[in-house]
Amino acid sequence: MFMAYCKRKRGESVSRNIALIPAAGVGERFGAGKPKQYVEINGKTVLQHALDIFSGHPEIDCIAVVLAPDDGFFQTASDKTVLLHCGGGSRAETVRNGVNALVAQGLAADTDNILVHDAARCCLPAEALSRLLDEAADQACGGILAVPVADTLKRAQGKQIGETVPRSGLWQAQTPQLFQTALLQRALSVEDLSAVTDEASAVEALGIKPLLVRGDSRNLKLTLPQDEYIVRLLLADKNK
Repeated sequence: MFMAYCKRKRGESVSRNIALIPAAGVGERFGAGKPKQYVEINGKTVLQHALDIFSGHPEIDCIAVVLAPDDGFFQTASDKTVLLHCGGGSRAETVRNGVNALVAQGLAADTDNILVHDAARCCLPAEALSRLLDEAADQACGGILAVPVADTLKRAQGKQIGETVPRSGLWQAQTPQLFQTALLQRALSVEDLSAVTDEASAVEALGIKPLLVRGDSRNLKLTLPQDEYIVRLLLADKNK
């Protein structure tokens, strides 16, 4: 779908920014009876809200949505969008399959930037996305959006507090996470992806230290049913 728009032009040398949205998960914890990215909030699915962020941003050249092979829910896409029906059994596998498909189809060059973003983060402010592009797009180490941890952290020992963990220097990772195609492919080429909790952790395993770019507390991930109320309020405020 819309392959011609996303296809790199012959001889094109300027690095492009490609948003990659892994959307093959089932969202069991959310308990909606269907994948949470297809839950409708304020007239659109969660996934569509997320896609609108990237389709409306002038610095995003292409959006790749990685769907389950048998996905029967996806309906609409912008002219920046290509659909890849190669989702895997885990988020990391879905991202790896998506990146490999982009390369195989000539949609991504080694030096293009791939911004991996959770389908369930549908309230990403445009200014946070711009900040990530401004600070990390030209960095070989890549970078991620993240926010400093504000709450006191406790390490559990059974059902009791084992210790209080100092929060100084701790950040909570968000998405998008931006890396050049070649680096992301290499980081995700390991046989066992079970330890890969996000793209940055895979890159860190190579001995590379990605940038931390200040994110936004509104960039909430829809995970549990109670999150929906906050997301509805954020989206309603955003559309005023």
